[in-house]
Amino acid sequence: MAATGACLLPPGVSPAPRLRGRASAAASSDQNPRLSSSLTRGCAVSKQQAPSALTGTTIPRTRPVGEHGRRYEKSTSYRDWSAPFVEDVELESGPDRVKRFFDHAKDLARPDGGPPRWFSPLECGSRLEKSPLLLYLPGIDGTGAGLTSHHKKLGKIFDIWCLHIPVMDRTSFRDLVKMIERTIKSENYRSPNRPIYLVGESLGGCLALAVAARNPDIDLLLILANPATSFDKSQIQALLPLLELMPEQLQLTYPFILSFMAGDPSRKFKASTEEGLAPQRTVEELSKDLLTMSSHVSVLADILPKETLLWKLQMLKSASAYSNSRIHDVNAQTLLLTSAKDWLLPSQAEGARLNNALRRSHIRKFEDCGHYLFLEDDFDLVTIIKRVGFYRRGKCLDYVSDYLPPTPAEYRKVYESNRWFNEITGPVMLSTLEDGRIVRGLDGIPSEGPVLYVGYHMLLGLELVPLVTGFMNERNILLRGIAHPMIFENYEKGQTGEEYKLIWPEQSEFVRMAIKFGAKIVPFGTVGEDDFGEVSQ
Repeated sequence: MAATGACLLPPGVSPAPRLRGRASAAASSDQNPRLSSSLTRGCAVSKQQAPSALTGTTIPRTRPVGEHGRRYEKSTSYRDWSAPFVEDVELESGPDRVKRFFDHAKDLARPDGGPPRWFSPLECGSRLEKSPLLLYLPGIDGTGAGLTSHHKKLGKIFDIWCLHIPVMDRTSFRDLVKMIERTIKSENYRSPNRPIYLVGESLGGCLALAVAARNPDIDLLLILANPATSFDKSQIQALLPLLELMPEQLQLTYPFILSFMAGDPSRKFKASTEEGLAPQRTVEELSKDLLTMSSHVSVLADILPKETLLWKLQMLKSASAYSNSRIHDVNAQTLLLTSAKDWLLPSQAEGARLNNALRRSHIRKFEDCGHYLFLEDDFDLVTIIKRVGFYRRGKCLDYVSDYLPPTPAEYRKVYESNRWFNEITGPVMLSTLEDGRIVRGLDGIPSEGPVLYVGYHMLLGLELVPLVTGFMNERNILLRGIAHPMIFENYEKGQTGEEYKLIWPEQSEFVRMAIKFGAKIVPFGTVGEDDFGEVSQ
């Protein structure tokens, strides 16, 4: 465990100008540290050393203020101290995300006769210094508005460009690939040490894979949300003959598409039940959502008129075939995001297939989400990127400078979800004061960093749950977990029979790290975990 001071934090947020419209680049012409980051992600910062850009909030108990932010007020159940968090950005509910998407898409769908182009959202605001470039590649709507509700939060850590394909544009899939390819080559030439993220959903996922396959030497990171590489197995194909015969004025296809964008009604019913809402109130809320969705039919008809929808569905066939034929040429780091309730594509099965086919991939599954993942309630792309350690600003991941502290809401969610463990185990923490006295609680730990907590783990390292939350709630220190690679080697070998056995690496990497950063070393140990495991059996 490491408790670090301000010297180990990423640079503060710095303002940067936003672009009202950026023409296509095609048109305008350290090694990783030996210590591997564990699943417990955090960074302990003493309040005396935390930079001003990361302070000014108090720990949990919040209330929303305004449309885009939260104000953190004093709570009688928490200490009044500034927390080592970054500012929260409140994300809208699912229905509000859909509404915002259509409001934005309506403006973007106005005919202008132009070719596909990039735009950078104004609401992204300032971002971290040397932020990586994120190129958003849309689905069949082509508007580039799919990440609208995530722009402000993403904009704090990325330079965002969104691809906009005008409604009447008929650029082929391969030509779109070439256009994106020219852009990434231009940006890579301009900033060779800056990685480029390609975030693609559905059709955009095929575009991202095709571009990555053709450019294995460019530092790309792919985030694919329900990519349409499984189009040949999709029920969408049944729409093609239906659309060709259907008079445009009937517009029966649009309510069908809207039903998938609205998400799973049973999920909202379950959530309303858990919140204690009366059945009548739940029905009223669901009816309100359905009425709101029906008002979007005309906008959807403007975004995807019959001819455009037919063109895009035909494009999906060629996009799927093209990207699948080159899947083994993809060398980019890839994060696969798949939905279990995607009624348009068999996304979870396809995600498993892609995860096996790609060389450097990681998959996250969402059991209660549909095809339009970025519009789903509670879906937070930035939080997911943090959790899987998928953010870096250079050629290699720097576990110190690339670290992104959590927001108060992110910490609160983890704390609440793990509270049951503390209640079941009843952990007791002891620490040693400077005079040698052992006291109950954490008063004996250093108040200033950096500090490196070095200890051994027992049954699955379960002590990390109360340890991390205890440090945060009692001392306002956010621990960041690190582990020696030997730990992962032993895990892979499946070694057992190590109850109360102290295993120490032959090389003193922890000592070297402490010397390098001028950190204090505090040893820790735990007892009772293995005994608890035997009792519970």
